[in-house]
Order: sequence, then structure tokens, then C-alpha cells
Amino acid sequence: MIPGGSGHLGQILAQHFHSRGHGVTVIARTPVGGPWRVAAWNGHGLDRWVNELEGADVLINLAGRSVDCRYIGVHKREILDSRILPTRVLGQAIGGLKTPPKLWMNASTATIYRHALDREMDEETGEYGRCEPDAPRAWGFSVDVAEQWEEEFFQAKAPGTRKVALRSAMVMSAEGGAFPALLRLVRLGLGGAAGSGRQFVSWVHEADFVRAVEHLIARENMGDVVNVAAPCPLPNQDFMAMLRAAWGKRFGLDLSERMLEFGAVFLRTETELILKSRRVVPGRLLQDGFRFAFPGWAAAARDLVDRSRNARSRKAGTTRRMPTMADFLH
Repeated sequence: MIPGGSGHLGQILAQHFHSRGHGVTVIARTPVGGPWRVAAWNGHGLDRWVNELEGADVLINLAGRSVDCRYIGVHKREILDSRILPTRVLGQAIGGLKTPPKLWMNASTATIYRHALDREMDEETGEYGRCEPDAPRAWGFSVDVAEQWEEEFFQAKAPGTRKVALRSAMVMSAEGGAFPALLRLVRLGLGGAAGSGRQFVSWVHEADFVRAVEHLIARENMGDVVNVAAPCPLPNQDFMAMLRAAWGKRFGLDLSERMLEFGAVFLRTETELILKSRRVVPGRLLQDGFRFAFPGWAAAARDLVDRSRNARSRKAGTTRRMPTMADFLH
């Protein structure tokens, strides 16, 4: 069961589990068609979709409005409500089931940790942060959302259900999310360091995200919060340099904080998404023996670039195909 599964990440999970023969149901406000079952919900009230949860093995809640917007009043309320209300109503639904899901995984975010340049943040020793000395006060909003989101999740009464909060870093996928936007900057010659370039980037390859979810499903001893991030976060300047190398681009224009602020207003987004230092590591996954297929960014970037190039070639082949004799005969 995947509430909020019409988004890019939900579709990745749905496709993966469906391809392996599992019964998959996506629950979404705007259902997207697929070879799996789809159920509609409004995200804040009990309805017929509750019946879909009865007897389910795993519930993976990904509901939440995109944070890629300006943090003005109305958007802040939408960001918070779109996470808190679905989590609350899922808890209410589970509480009324005869056979509740064995496992409830709820999306969270690695941005719950403070702006960290000095050391790594794992689940045991990581520090939450709002107004660190070297971080803008506005960045506290994201931490507040994350904390309230997890509080709502863990206080839900579901005694027969194991709970895991997925504190995910940016999931890198060739088909959507942050990676195509980053690669576009590189292609345009704008893929240099952002701001000082010293801030750390935490990320995870989509293949490892899916494998981590599978690992957590299988390991019944694991609960509470889990960082889903590659074990090697790196400074933004190195992150972008490796992406340029994967694409074969030597030069990338550095973007100052002032340039980023101007661009953020124009693009209706926030600079926190790129300037906050997220130095997050997957302590509990590593302790439990999980092995990443892409622990380092250089290999992950090459894989994602190759996939992007192949996708562009396929698209070009279908849209700009040279006419053949058969075309004229028909």
C-alpha cells in the first residue's frame, strides 16, 4: 500500500514491487494509471480507501506537498498539512482495522538534522537544528515540519504494527526529482559550486533507496528512525565536479549566494534546498549489514548520466526518425 504513490518516488516503488509479483495499491489524490490497483483519497478523511488497508503487509506513506516553492504563509501551511493530516488519518484508519499492516513506513527527511559542516549526522548522535550561528533563521521551518511529522507518526496508536520513519536524503533518479535539474545546470555550463561550495550534499541512488526499503521490510528487528542516504556525503563543489566529469564537461560557472537568491525568487523556490549542509550518514543500515550498490557519488553520477543519455537517445529516435520507404508507400 503506497499512499501518496502518484509522485515520482511512489511510482518507482510501485513499479519495483509490481515487477516482482507483489500486489501493489497506490492511494492518491490524483490517481495515476498503472498496472497496479489505484484508490482515490482526499488525504485528510476516512473513506472507502480504508478497506484497502485491511490485511495489507506493508504500508509506505509518501504523502506530502513538494517543498520546491517559496516559503510564504500559504505554502508553509500546505507543506505542513499535507504531511501531518495524511499521517494522522492513516493512524486512525489502522486503529480501526481487524488485521492492520505488519509494517508502516512513513516518509520523513534528512533535513531534520542541523546545518552540519563539522561532523556527520547519524541516527544516534545527530543533532536537530533550527537557528545555528552560520545558518539563516528561515531554515528552521523545515526542521519544525520534520519534527512535527515524526511526532504525529510515532504517537499514532498502532500496537500491532512496526513503524519506521524514513529520513531520506535526495533520491537521485535519471527520470525525475533533483537529478535532471542538476544535470541541466551542468549541460548549460552552470554546474559549478553553489555558494561557498563547502556545504555537504547527502544523496542516495534510486536503486539503493528501493533496496533499503526492501531491507527494512525483511528485517523485523529494525524500527524507529532510519537514515536512507549514501554513506559518503560530500561538499557541493566536489559533488558538482564529479557530475561535470560524468557528463564530460570541464567548466561550470560558480553561483554566488546572491545569484542563487535572485534565481530562487525568479524560479519560486528556496536557496535552503541547495545551501543547507546535509552531512547525513546511514548509521543503522550500515550496522545492520546493508551494502550500498552506489556508496560513492562518482559511480552513481556516471550511472545516472548514462541512463539520461540513453533516455534522450530513445526520445530523439522516436521524435526525429528519418523517413523510410515504407513511410512513403503508406
